[in-house]
Amino acid sequence: MAGIKITWLGHSAFLLEAEKRLLIDPFISGNPMAPCTPEELNPDVLVITHGHQDHLGDAIEIGKRTGCRIISIHEVANYIKSKGVFAEGMNKGGTMNVEGIKLTMTNALHSSSIDASGFSFDGGSPAGFIIQINGRTIYHAGDTGVFGDMQLIGELYEPEIALLPIGGHFTMGIKEAVKAVELIRPKIAIPMHYNTFDVISQDPLEFQQSVESKTSTKVIIMKPGESIEL
Repeated sequence: MAGIKITWLGHSAFLLEAEKRLLIDPFISGNPMAPCTPEELNPDVLVITHGHQDHLGDAIEIGKRTGCRIISIHEVANYIKSKGVFAEGMNKGGTMNVEGIKLTMTNALHSSSIDASGFSFDGGSPAGFIIQINGRTIYHAGDTGVFGDMQLIGELYEPEIALLPIGGHFTMGIKEAVKAVELIRPKIAIPMHYNTFDVISQDPLEFQQSVESKTSTKVIIMKPGESIEL
């Protein structure tokens, strides 16, 4: 199976590198965990799970500078286009082939408004993504609570790797994320969306110990800026 490099940029931001570079939820400016600046990121494809600032992040600036293809739910794409940057909208259940990367949008249990310049814009609905890249299948759950159809996501797409929020308060916490692993049954789970701020403080070792005692899934705890190659 072909290889892929996965780099965690803190919070829910990841860079996936194979033949093409895919950037997810580029919250870099204002992210105390970010190991780089937005100017250091040069993706071919940029994916946004929903419109909250800690996920939309620097997407408009990166898109304007690099001309990368930006993919998001329809309403977020419309907002980005209103800022003079081209974006392509899709919706849940849909699949797009973008620069040889297959993207399928899934459900997520969350909210999704865009707050900018004192105004609130319709951010559509929050989402996750199944990403098929270089022979690997990765599930980025976005911001979400646990939901029963995660089992269906696991059955339909059989993701090898699941990127799952564990921070609690705004997303599922450790207990719920462990249940998500049981439903999805990936080979590898990587926790995200925790310890960026005090309100989402969690111990990833607790998540790792619980998952690995209950399932055959391996948990990889990453540090911001750290990469793994699979």
